[in-house]
Amino acid sequence: MCRALDSLPITCLERAKELKALFGSLLQKSDHSITGQSKKNDKLRFNVNEPLKWKESFDKLLSSQNGLCLFRAFLVSEFSEENLAFYLACEDYQATKPAKQATKAKKIYDEFIGSDAPREVNLDHVTKAITKENMEHPTQACFELAQAKIYNLMEKDCYPRFLKSSTYTEVSRKAKTG
Repeated sequence: MCRALDSLPITCLERAKELKALFGSLLQKSDHSITGQSKKNDKLRFNVNEPLKWKESFDKLLSSQNGLCLFRAFLVSEFSEENLAFYLACEDYQATKPAKQATKAKKIYDEFIGSDAPREVNLDHVTKAITKENMEHPTQACFELAQAKIYNLMEKDCYPRFLKSSTYTEVSRKAKTG
């Protein structure tokens, strides 16, 4: 396993491996859904058509827990996982209570946008400046522009590469023939 995959949460790595194995076994199954057990003993549903839906739109990929795990693993292998991490942090931030927004906003800014950010995302100067200005009085929408730019970057760049990746093509091929 490559070093970059070490930075993924273990549950996501386990899920990605489990998905690949389960979708791989679809060729031998007559039923079109397989139920797997996670470590927490909650049931996960794997539908044979799920990978095919991911190709329909980037939103469908992001709304699928299984798709999200495979996409994240792909991004780690491409050294661009910070984009998805930032996008998801912004989604989480939007649900944050106003009393905790300032603290959470600073954490997100310092991790992904600031000049010395350890997981800096690729944003243009204007977007960074607007976001920095928004940080003076954080609101629920302070990362909206930056999040939209990263979403568009992933949709136009990372998502098409994911759909052409060997992992996705193998899983979708097995889904089509399963």
